[in-house]
Amino acid sequence: MHAADVYDYAIVRVVPRVEREEFINAGAILSCQRTGFLQAAMALDESRLLAMDPAADLETVRRHLAAIVAICAGEAGCGPIAQMPYRGRFHWLTARRSGIIQTSPVHTGRCTDAGVALEHIMDRMVRPLL
Repeated sequence: MHAADVYDYAIVRVVPRVEREEFINAGAILSCQRTGFLQAAMALDESRLLAMDPAADLETVRRHLAAIVAICAGEAGCGPIAQMPYRGRFHWLTARRSGIIQTSPVHTGRCTDAGVALEHIMDRMVRPLL
């Protein structure tokens, strides 16, 4: 068994009306430098988003969230950002923005499996509590 790896993560937020500063958590991005892991997961609760802003453009939000996942995966059709080294992509995706898609500050953790850590973060911070 190897020692736990350090990882960085940020929560992806949808801010339907930026001037109100209200948001819902829609996903997470996790990067582990030692293993070269970079992945995003999304779980947008569209009914909650529409409760906050009935005029929210769901298709645009879905497209932007899907782009984050694709950029993390380094998909060729996502332009030059997707071709950057994975740490550059992580930092670009988590840079402060004032649009409807924002991220939390970057947090740090330790894990032995980055994929499991990402799912744990999604369960704790994004998916509805049961």
